[in-house]
Amino acid sequence: MEMDWIWGLVGGGLIGLGGAVFLLGNGRIMGASGIIGGLVDGSGRSNAAERLVFLIAVLGTPMLLMPFYKGGVDTHLTSNIAVIIAAGLLVGIGTRIANGCTSGHGVCGISRLSLRGIVATVFYILAGGITIVLFRHVLGVI
Repeated sequence: MEMDWIWGLVGGGLIGLGGAVFLLGNGRIMGASGIIGGLVDGSGRSNAAERLVFLIAVLGTPMLLMPFYKGGVDTHLTSNIAVIIAAGLLVGIGTRIANGCTSGHGVCGISRLSLRGIVATVFYILAGGITIVLFRHVLGVI
């Protein structure tokens, strides 16, 4: 029986745990785009060390879990570099427009029953679904 779903469960649990630790540790919502954005635009200089530790943990945790991946992981990522760059730019623009990302609105906002977080999550899930339909099924790019 295929058990790939367990990694989604583990990943979701780790994101939730990270959000809880971040909130309990400093009283702020864990929004990854805001944490990284503060490093990029300089607005987070006062707590840059904390932001860097978060970023290192986000990038390092998958590497720590690699010994548990038997047979590798298929990400279904396209090999088209233009699509990858466009997707990254669109996600970045979207997080700025929405004043947050999936971790801030989806994980932390919904768990706090924030109407703003719930509405933002509904809209970015819809936008993602429309994007997949458009690019994969209409344009055949991905």
